[in-house]
Amino acid sequence: MTRYPLPQRQRGAVLIVGLIMLVLITLTVTMAFNFSTSNLKAVGNMQTRNEAIAASNKAIEQLVGSWDFASPPSADEFNVDIDNNGTTDYVVKVAAPACVKATAVTIQGSHDSECPQGADGMFLASCNGNTTVYNVVWDIDATATGNGTRVRVRQGISRSMSKTECDAACPMAGGVLCP
Repeated sequence: MTRYPLPQRQRGAVLIVGLIMLVLITLTVTMAFNFSTSNLKAVGNMQTRNEAIAASNKAIEQLVGSWDFASPPSADEFNVDIDNNGTTDYVVKVAAPACVKATAVTIQGSHDSECPQGADGMFLASCNGNTTVYNVVWDIDATATGNGTRVRVRQGISRSMSKTECDAACPMAGGVLCP
């Protein structure tokens, strides 16, 4: 039988190196988990913010789509279902549109495709000379609240109209006159 000499004492260097490596691996995994969790929260917050902006834009489109421009609409509140599951995800409060400015634009009359013709084929009287239209600009302010977020969206819209329409849709209360 062959006998091997017993080591006189074991130093345990492998055990210490192994424990250090185990601690380093554990710290690396923990940091990676925390980093991925915070990234997930950031992406979730961005998605919620983008949904709120989309809800605000949808409410503004509904307001503008139902507006006849004969007079400014009053403030309104819209319930928006972003994911189409039948429940309200965001409540959007849209302030009454504010008339920002009205600019008179003179169009030289001509007999081209821009001039409408009457039933008799004759050009309308407004195209026989200079025609003045008013480019009116409104500011619409919408605030969406829901899913733990609140977003404010401001949107500008413009429309060309006659002086009569401009005076009715853009009252003097805002300090803006249709020239």
